[in-house]
Amino acid sequence: MPCSIFGQRNFELNKNWRCRNVRSIVPTMDGRQISERTYTTLGWLDADVPGTVLGSLIKNKLFPDPYFGLNNEKIPDIYTVGKDYYTYWFINDFEDSITSDGEQVWLNFRGVNYSFKAYLNGHEITDSLQKGMFLRHSFNITQYIAKNGKNRLAVIVYPPDPAGNPNGGQGGDGTIAKSVTNQYVAGWDWIQPVRDRNTGIWDKVTVEHTGRARIKNPHIITIVPGVRHPEQTKQAPATLKVSTEIEYTGAQKTERVVRYTINGKAVEKKVSLAPNSTTTFSLPDYIIQNPKLWWPNGYGMQSLYKIKLQVLVNGQQVSDEQEISFGVREIKGVWNKTTKSREVHVNGQKIFIKGGNWIASDAMLRLTAQRYDVEIRMHRDMNLNLIRVWGGSLTERPEFYDACDKYGLLVMQDFWVSGDCNGRWYDAFKKDDTLTRRTYPDDHKLFIQSIEDQIKMLRSHPSLAIWCGGNEITPPKDILEAMKYSLLPKLDGTRIFFDYSNHDSMSYNSHDGPYSIQTERSFFENRSFAFNSEIGSVGLGDFESLERIMPVQNMIAPRFDKQTGTDKIDSVWQYHKYKSYDTLVDAYGVVTNTENFCKKAQMVNYNQYRALMEGFCNHEWDWYTGVIIWKTQNPWTAMLGQMYDTYLDPNACLYGLSEGAKPVHIFYDPVSKSVKVANNSLQLPKTLKMSICVYDTSGKQYTVVNKHLYTTTNGICEVYKAGNTLDSFSKRAGSFVNMVLTDSANGYQIDENFYWLPDATGKYSGIAGMREANVKTNYKIIEPGIAELTIENPAENPVAFFIRVSLTDPKTRKRILPVLYSDNYVSVLPGKYKKILMEYKTQTGTIPWATIDGWNVKKQYATTLNKQD
Repeated sequence: MPCSIFGQRNFELNKNWRCRNVRSIVPTMDGRQISERTYTTLGWLDADVPGTVLGSLIKNKLFPDPYFGLNNEKIPDIYTVGKDYYTYWFINDFEDSITSDGEQVWLNFRGVNYSFKAYLNGHEITDSLQKGMFLRHSFNITQYIAKNGKNRLAVIVYPPDPAGNPNGGQGGDGTIAKSVTNQYVAGWDWIQPVRDRNTGIWDKVTVEHTGRARIKNPHIITIVPGVRHPEQTKQAPATLKVSTEIEYTGAQKTERVVRYTINGKAVEKKVSLAPNSTTTFSLPDYIIQNPKLWWPNGYGMQSLYKIKLQVLVNGQQVSDEQEISFGVREIKGVWNKTTKSREVHVNGQKIFIKGGNWIASDAMLRLTAQRYDVEIRMHRDMNLNLIRVWGGSLTERPEFYDACDKYGLLVMQDFWVSGDCNGRWYDAFKKDDTLTRRTYPDDHKLFIQSIEDQIKMLRSHPSLAIWCGGNEITPPKDILEAMKYSLLPKLDGTRIFFDYSNHDSMSYNSHDGPYSIQTERSFFENRSFAFNSEIGSVGLGDFESLERIMPVQNMIAPRFDKQTGTDKIDSVWQYHKYKSYDTLVDAYGVVTNTENFCKKAQMVNYNQYRALMEGFCNHEWDWYTGVIIWKTQNPWTAMLGQMYDTYLDPNACLYGLSEGAKPVHIFYDPVSKSVKVANNSLQLPKTLKMSICVYDTSGKQYTVVNKHLYTTTNGICEVYKAGNTLDSFSKRAGSFVNMVLTDSANGYQIDENFYWLPDATGKYSGIAGMREANVKTNYKIIEPGIAELTIENPAENPVAFFIRVSLTDPKTRKRILPVLYSDNYVSVLPGKYKKILMEYKTQTGTIPWATIDGWNVKKQYATTLNKQD
């Protein structure tokens, strides 16, 4: 076996960072002096790296939390105070030394915004100012490593310039786009400006030890011919193709062996390395027999393989090695002539895209693998199969893609332009005219270089499905052509490409949206963009979510004026971008207080996103090939377009969307007045049983239909023509409708869909007067980090309607966050029960309580003693 002599001391510099503003440094001091251990750091601040300047200043309590109330207005904006205000030195003292002859040490920056110089132990290691938010930088620091092992790294970081005027436009005055950076930081219609524009060492800094031959940018491709099925017991072979760059620092030409190992088998190639060179080598293909395939969420398993890639000296000593995870799958784009839009095919099967738009995990780029895992898991639990990373934000990090690989979320990755900043439309807020903005950024060469680097960083992830030139506009012609005709074919060539997010290459009928509240019926009858990249609605959190972001005196519910069509809203609600619910909340009765408003808003949330997804699925393959919600999350405490808040607390949008997006789903079409089954799965029993029951608001049950039926895979099947049957039950006071789909062979429940229907006037008058449902609860901890709550509704009760389940701290009675719920905002029929599983992070000495609070169910706490408190 090869002997590994290098690569055992690779580590991240993520602790013991300090920072200081450039203005407070004696002008005669430069990086060479600051990076000497003899230079005192007395008075320097503790800093977060990865992170931003603003994040470190808030950590040190020099500024208030910009996510709360109007605190963001208390923080100086870079446009007003100048770039020096947020130009900072960062220092890290670390221990490391060279222990072997020929050992090479590398310092790697995975992301700095916007430009920087770096120094180590009294030496400058950057030969010039390094620019660009989306460009990795790697430096050979072998000659500068301290012999005594005590090292100091000093980095000066400069903000984007220009930083842009945050004048209220989307992207402010647009000039933030003159740099190769993220654009949302100048403000948008869902976020206030980020005051430092995300200046900082925002991504990982690592130290890497290798021999003279180093692996860079490995590339994994899998070829999966034919049409595959996830339940095939014997899969036809797939082909694995592996290539990599080898950087060689030796002064003499040499030979090395490059090897990868998979399933215990080694595949290798002897390569010739020129002095001080970087060369790309392709290794022999490997045929994977009976491969375990990777499928999008809802269509099959997310099987992952690992290979170990090595470069060997004399075929024995390991100069460098990397372990790479990959999935066996093949992605293609096929034009649907009926819809006039692109279909996404995975392993030969067409996938109806149910997606969500993603901005960033956090506006101040406090990014962690743990948070990514929770957020992507939430998207999996919404029954989505794609996330679009919006072009005004980031190229997402490998940890984001790791989570998408794990949970089966395909990714559409935009590059860093937007129609707002880059001149698709005239905009009075913008400093430059439309044609000038279309030439942004100023440095086209840097943009192209950054694209090349980010492609290399992400291309081996199985979840990455689509590259997109930009949000609602392409970058300038020379950049687009380099991207489309040179970089992507050469560096990847295996994925779908769209010129921009609503380009004809994606779909004809190039209007996206709408973005505001709709009637539920409208999603079924109004035809939209055939592969809609952005369509959304409201997204207000509940009362406890609001308490986290605003002072008590501002907890005043908005009032909608029918005559003017506008809301009277509090200043903090307005600052946090509240989106109107129009008259839909009023349908549930007079709003009595803010908590009551929030509870009613959750019912609207649930119905909006369930109807949106059901409406699109209702017309899949004839009107639509996909839909992407605008948006599923917020990186800041905005009060719209979110399935969960910034603190990872879900609202009813998440569960309504999860219901409507189920792979196999029974639903009601209010236009045709029929019940249908959507099957976006490749696995379904041949015979099913459908049951539809109506409950009045007193709890009385009426059986509408019980029947066996047949369905087809990957499409829509009408199973019951309801006509006016359901309406007739609802005329007087509204009603509840429960639809159940079961496997006829074993009685296993596949889907249950619960509706509440209004009366003849469109009001929910019967719900408003429902009597209380005295439910019983049983709560237990199954194992550390997993709890189970059973809610039982006795037969003599009415429906126990719209129950919000929470895990709470017994001392504070506040929610524990984050918690992953198997379901929420549930309704329990008379004589029935619901079980909810909850996953949470354990805390020493604390056993959480379960809390329930429903429309006609009193708030109560359940402990593991199975008592109601």
